[in-house]
Amino acid sequence: MTGPDTTELLRIDGLTKQFVKDDMGVVALRDFSLTVERGSFVTVLGRSGCGKSTLLNLVAGLVPPSSGTIAYNGRNVTGPTTEIGYLTQSDTLMPWRDVRRNIEMPMEIAGVPARKRAERSRELIATVGLDGFERHYPRELSGGMRRRATLARMLSADPETLLLDEPFGALDAQLRKEMQTELLRLWQGSGQTVVFVTHDIEEALLLGDRVVVLGRLGRIVLDKPIELARPRDADVLRVDPAFVALHGELNEALKEGAKT
Repeated sequence: MTGPDTTELLRIDGLTKQFVKDDMGVVALRDFSLTVERGSFVTVLGRSGCGKSTLLNLVAGLVPPSSGTIAYNGRNVTGPTTEIGYLTQSDTLMPWRDVRRNIEMPMEIAGVPARKRAERSRELIATVGLDGFERHYPRELSGGMRRRATLARMLSADPETLLLDEPFGALDAQLRKEMQTELLRLWQGSGQTVVFVTHDIEEALLLGDRVVVLGRLGRIVLDKPIELARPRDADVLRVDPAFVALHGELNEALKEGAKT
């Protein structure tokens, strides 16, 4: 007899989510199943409307499934947990709090003493490169700085799993590249598990060690391990034959996923 699989952190079985709009049922995700290993970086790739954001909302425990189950660390997900951090597409910093107090907010809610909150926020501010901006308010920050502050706030709760929903999609190309590099630096060696949603093939390949391509209603078209060596540099990868071949394969999968 074998024991439980200690490498499996997240198990999703037969997940379906239906919303009601104008008295009609709208299915966003249908019969979706997936497992995620502990410590892995999984990128979920798909076009708009395929259920990517709905999937993360369900895993984060923000909305209940219509049917199916989500098990995290062997326990059914029934609501939000501090073990899972979630970085959404939108800017969710509190405008009346400066950078330091935004980052400290999850610790404040958890009842962490003020001295420990201050120590941890200083560490995170340095980690994400916001030294000197501790007292700035969100309106005084660039888009990239707000993303860094939001990332630091999520990390302040020390989650073991990070859910990221196209977190860099609104940034310009250079800043997006910097944030991708920053995220990988923070993840490597941390032991954390990452599920990263994107519609960009290059981003999926640059970040993930596994890419799951979704079609309509969350149909898995392709589940592909990515064995490109780390660290990965986008400029170098673009001319790597292995990268070019993977890019083509994922592009074809996206086209397949768009079909009815």
